[in-house]
Amino acid sequence: MTQNFDNQSLNSSTIDTKSLILKIKQYQMLLKFRLSFLVVFSGAFGYFLALDTEVNWVRFIAFVIGSFLITGSANTINQIIEKETDKLMKRTANRPLPTGRLSVSEATTFAILLALVGSVLIASFVNVFSACLSLFSLILYAFVYTPLKPKTPFAVLVGAFPGALPPLIGWVAASGSISMEAMIIFSIQFIWQFPHFWAIAWVANDDYTNAGFRLLPSEGGRNFNSAFQIMIYTMFLIPLGLLPSRFGIVGISSGIIATICGILFLFQTFYLLREGTVKSAMRLMFGSFIYLPVVQIAYLIDKL
Repeated sequence: MTQNFDNQSLNSSTIDTKSLILKIKQYQMLLKFRLSFLVVFSGAFGYFLALDTEVNWVRFIAFVIGSFLITGSANTINQIIEKETDKLMKRTANRPLPTGRLSVSEATTFAILLALVGSVLIASFVNVFSACLSLFSLILYAFVYTPLKPKTPFAVLVGAFPGALPPLIGWVAASGSISMEAMIIFSIQFIWQFPHFWAIAWVANDDYTNAGFRLLPSEGGRNFNSAFQIMIYTMFLIPLGLLPSRFGIVGISSGIIATICGILFLFQTFYLLREGTVKSAMRLMFGSFIYLPVVQIAYLIDKL
């Protein structure tokens, strides 16, 4: 009898452990780890670019963790609002909320906790200004951009602001203020948002259409006009990439690298103009993923 009872207890404990691990995995999915990592990377880039003294590692780590938590909160709120539309898209149908593996109340509690802990960390160890900017970015992304997505393609313009804020927030975290230099690195990431997101929207256009999202710049969707607008915005990255060198934030070598990357990125839009295919849009999308970190790393190395 005792052995049977022990076996039942062991089985119950094993089931509870598996359930806990599964639940944790669902919360991890809400964070959108890769997207959150890219946001934190851009914030760290702005932080180190603004830094003129030795690194205070406690301050920096608090900024990184706080930024990750606030970004995770924004991503969670985005999924709460888009729960029903996520059911309609192949790439999002298996998320925790559409499948019911997590409830809206669980996700809401998680989002609030992440935002609170993240903002307290940044305000306590970094500065209040960067904490306020981080929360402003969350509000803009989750409560303005997300509800606009089914209504108008101008949602992409709105979304470009929180998408470009991380390096500026990083600059403020290190320096305590917004300067012309901070606005320069903000402007590069702001313009980059358009070809980056429109390439994603081109690749995922069928899914987006099913969900009622109209996110490509032309009403016709995947057409020459959309490709032309993507090319124009990408072209602006070439002169913008030289501004950090022009204003003495970094040296000329990183400006040259940024220019070369901008030209190569622009060439990808020519393929999209000529072919207008999902494959060419996918190449552009991957090109956008490569462009930003390569340019940002080049700026950092040049400053060192």
